[in-house]
Amino acid sequence: MASVPSLAASVHQRVSDALSAALPEAASADPLLRRSDRADFQANGMLALAKRLGGNPRELAAQVVAALPASGEIARIEVSGPGFLNITVSDDALVRTLAARAADDRLGVPYADAPGTTVIDYSQPNVAKEMHVGHLRSTVIGDAIVHILEHRGERVVRRHHIGDWGTQFGMLIQYLVEHPHELDHESDAAQAGGQGEAAMARLNRLYKSSRALFDSDEAFKARARDRVPALQSGDPETLALWHKIVDESKTYFHSVYDELDVEIRDADIVGESAYNDDLHQVVKDLEESGVAVRSEGALCVFFEDAKGPDGTPTPLIVQKSNGGFGYAATDLAAIRNRVGELKADTLLYVVDARQALHFRMVFETARRAGWLPEGAARQLAFGTVLGKDGKPFKTREGETVRLVDLLDEAVERAAVVVREKAQDLSEEEIRDRAAQVGIGAVKYADLSNSMTRDYVFDLDRMVSLQGDTSVYLQYAYARIRSIFRRGGEGARPAAHPELELAPQERALALHLDEFGDTLATAAQEYEPHKLAAYLYELASLYSPFYENCPVLSAATEAERENRLFLCDLTARTLHQGMALLGIRTPEKL
Repeated sequence: MASVPSLAASVHQRVSDALSAALPEAASADPLLRRSDRADFQANGMLALAKRLGGNPRELAAQVVAALPASGEIARIEVSGPGFLNITVSDDALVRTLAARAADDRLGVPYADAPGTTVIDYSQPNVAKEMHVGHLRSTVIGDAIVHILEHRGERVVRRHHIGDWGTQFGMLIQYLVEHPHELDHESDAAQAGGQGEAAMARLNRLYKSSRALFDSDEAFKARARDRVPALQSGDPETLALWHKIVDESKTYFHSVYDELDVEIRDADIVGESAYNDDLHQVVKDLEESGVAVRSEGALCVFFEDAKGPDGTPTPLIVQKSNGGFGYAATDLAAIRNRVGELKADTLLYVVDARQALHFRMVFETARRAGWLPEGAARQLAFGTVLGKDGKPFKTREGETVRLVDLLDEAVERAAVVVREKAQDLSEEEIRDRAAQVGIGAVKYADLSNSMTRDYVFDLDRMVSLQGDTSVYLQYAYARIRSIFRRGGEGARPAAHPELELAPQERALALHLDEFGDTLATAAQEYEPHKLAAYLYELASLYSPFYENCPVLSAATEAERENRLFLCDLTARTLHQGMALLGIRTPEKL
């Protein structure tokens, strides 16, 4: 089905046309249409336009009103204040527009006009290391952006740039050479935590044992360092053991992602190792083109605006003086691959804000080298997860919080809330809902904040039924579904455009009509929090509708059907919007 333009878009176009008719020289002027508490919409553009043209804004506004042809969409328009246009749409047009949305599985949301290919780099764990709270934001934000872009018709290539290469693997592999059974699967206590926990237990044991020997035995340290060039040159025995460590890590990663309810596919996990063979060519091309120069033996790229506290230049080091490669070389090789091989139009990096300087220099280096079109790459920088004390989130012992511990606790807290509300749920259903509510709470707390902001991780608030939480939204959805269970499922309820809407019905209907525009903005600006804010406002507007507009006991059958129609469209919008954020909406709570 064709997309359904919002009433706001239709009204905007009508006012623009009237403005052009009244004042041809203002044909490109924006009427600046906004939602208003004085009417349904307010157009403020006449003030700036009159100032630019040296006219009277009220007179210009009156000319626009006079040039506006009669339509079934606009019920009333009046000039207010210094030249505002207050516009009220008709109930009939509002319900008809929503009925057109309801007839479409996509709720009338259009596809992007010119979708392209976006490569998004997010959730970058390290091999042989536990995922911690610092990985939460990259994973959750990246996953939501993937869903939103794909919903718009964009071809999205996911990339998980895991840390799976480097000198630390010499130590781990050499220890495995000398202790070949260290990663053998054992029926020990770790197995009780599932395959992922068992895999992490084995990796932790390997790391601690190898590190202890590395720090205490100089001969082992030398053998471990010699193992690094063997890895880099592709020695079969060394590579086989490296694969064993990587595979064990992936078993652990997938267990965490499964609990977080995020899809991560093996084909999308393309770590640092994937670009190893390209690094020498990256260095050669940068040096020959003059983009990078040698400085004290290292290959560096310098920038006028990148200087340290003492005023000396802070270069991007592509190759170290000892011949080793830093993160910059791998990131540059990845850019060449993503633009050249994957044909990406846009590169997105969901990475901690503290790495902003690094990525700014990497992007500029790739641009200078001709590998990256101007403006094609963007870091979606996110802030820090804080504890209730306002400091970076740590355990009481000052350790980094393990992600699995955090998720387990969220599910436990959610189980208490679900059990208190559960009326006809079995024990198995309570456990299932607790997982959906707890994980949803963690995701929504992150996504409802602008990604650039730090936020406080407070599970008590996250799983509350009050306030801006996913539980509040999930409960609103479940409450609507209960209406249909009580009133009989049947076919989709019919809309009745001929009815006059109550104030609470109008407020809900007008907000429902904004769904497509909100999704377009969230996709274009890569800001999932705008979708989260829309959904919270939708649930908030549903409450007064539910309290003031009887549904199943409405005065007439037509009114009953129309209110069921609004309930159905609200539920479907909540369900689709939450799914795009990666959050489940249980039918019962």
